[in-house]
Amino acid sequence: MPNLGMGELIVILLIVLLVFGASRLPQIGEGIGKAIRAFKRGLQEEDSIEVQPGPGPSHEKPSLPSGQATAQSPSNEREKVHT
Repeated sequence: MPNLGMGELIVILLIVLLVFGASRLPQIGEGIGKAIRAFKRGLQEEDSIEVQPGPGPSHEKPSLPSGQATAQSPSNEREKVHT
């Protein structure tokens, strides 16, 4: 990765100035500064999330409301025909 010299930084700053305008630059700088501070704070803090195993997924079939018929699988239909 090439090193950025003073000339390249000035060109980048001028392009940013043209794209966003002079009135938006302080807001952009403030937002970047807050993001960097929050990132550093996040790296220094301990994880506050505690993970505990919970009940596993239920393997029970969901019950259908009364009055609805259940669909039979094709294998069940073949058994009825051949018996």
